Amino acid sequence: MRGAFEIGGEKVGVGERKLVDLPVSKLSNHTPVTLPVHVLHGAQPGPAMFISAAIHGDELNGVEIIRRVLRAMQPGNIRGTLLCVPVVNAYGFIGRSRYLPDRRDLNRSFPGSPGGSLAARLAHLFLTEVVRRCQFGVDLHTAAVHRVNLPQIRADFVKRPRCRELSEAFGVQVVLESPERSGSLRRAAREMGVDVLVYEGGEGLRFDEFAIKAGVDGIANVMLKIGMLELPDGVEIPHQKDGERRPVFANASKWVRAPDGGIFRTLRKIGQAVGEGETIGWVANPYDDTQTEIRSPRRGIIVGNTTLPIVNMGDALFHIAWSGEFERTLRDTGPEPASDPLMDEDEII
Repeated sequence: MRGAFEIGGEKVGVGERKLVDLPVSKLSNHTPVTLPVHVLHGAQPGPAMFISAAIHGDELNGVEIIRRVLRAMQPGNIRGTLLCVPVVNAYGFIGRSRYLPDRRDLNRSFPGSPGGSLAARLAHLFLTEVVRRCQFGVDLHTAAVHRVNLPQIRADFVKRPRCRELSEAFGVQVVLESPERSGSLRRAAREMGVDVLVYEGGEGLRFDEFAIKAGVDGIANVMLKIGMLELPDGVEIPHQKDGERRPVFANASKWVRAPDGGIFRTLRKIGQAVGEGETIGWVANPYDDTQTEIRSPRRGIIVGNTTLPIVNMGDALFHIAWSGEFERTLRDTGPEPASDPLMDEDEII
């Protein structure tokens, strides 16, 4: 018979849901800080999956995505066990900051240790109590403050074929092959045998309804793919019917940066395709009529851009992704070799 699910010294019975508080530490004024985990332990056996948000405390869309997922899911309707952690980095969430109080990035602190820094202890707790109990995971992120990301999945879909299948099932427009950074949750999870998708969408410290809805739908699609949910007979997922809305798999990306300081005007939006050499924006001198064209260095798709109209030389303006597969989608004559896939430090997750 299917038994209870144990976490943090507590048991969650078959067909039950429970909020379990995992002790983290105390603030300087002795206020306790915990890691709250929603546990939905299905009545039927199946895989275990976690959903996490706010590893970076200023990335808020994932918090709302998980809230909506929890409203829609009941233990009696799922197979297996679903673990939801709406706010991993409570310190950054309270302070509206990406970081912990010691300025460490939690997503550079895995696998952590029980006796290390605050970031190391929190990483260790999350990894051992939540991640290691699962076979699959979805980690929810947004762009940095003053940038916005097209809803997209980032994963290593070359080394982890299962991640490619799950990325396609998620149902967003773009899947970007992203290098695993040392100290990241993805790398630590992979070393435990857990397949993790990183979902990116929207902007830091802002709710983006389009990105939130795409995240909720994508999580449901992944749960369907791994057998945690079932659709009624005769109902199909729209993007899986007749090959509709297949994602673009991109294996390289590059930020286009401001050649000069001034007033930035964009001619393109996230999600739009651009051609090599195409004018996609301008940086103008605020004191005269001179302006500098911003041209796309490659044929690709815009997966992120700045939201600030005032820029300095070298500021990131457009994040463009591409691949041989994408260029075939655009009916090009053939793929070109992928160039340097490295992104900004805060874009590698």
